[in-house]
Amino acid sequence: MKHTSHSTGATTGSLKSYITGFILSVVLTAMAFGAVMSEALAPRVTIITIFTAAVLQILVHLYYFLHLNSSSEARWNILAMIFTVLIMALFVGGSIWIMHNLNIRMM
Repeated sequence: MKHTSHSTGATTGSLKSYITGFILSVVLTAMAFGAVMSEALAPRVTIITIFTAAVLQILVHLYYFLHLNSSSEARWNILAMIFTVLIMALFVGGSIWIMHNLNIRMM
């Protein structure tokens, strides 16, 4: 009886990579929290800082915790993730656009 195994491309990370991801996540969270609590930055700069930290934290989580990288085994996972992000951007962007237009028309 033959046993075949199929790899899904998922790998487990080392303790070092998990600690690195955790430290980066904590630093990015503290950076966004500090930007809001210090009130030293202009409101627009604070919002840009928060969004930048959020995007970087998403990338840290994808790389260090979900192990999505550019290897050939993970390409389908990356394509699925890109499709998910595209659909989410369409829903969120479309909703904001509709609410903005409704607000303008109601005023």
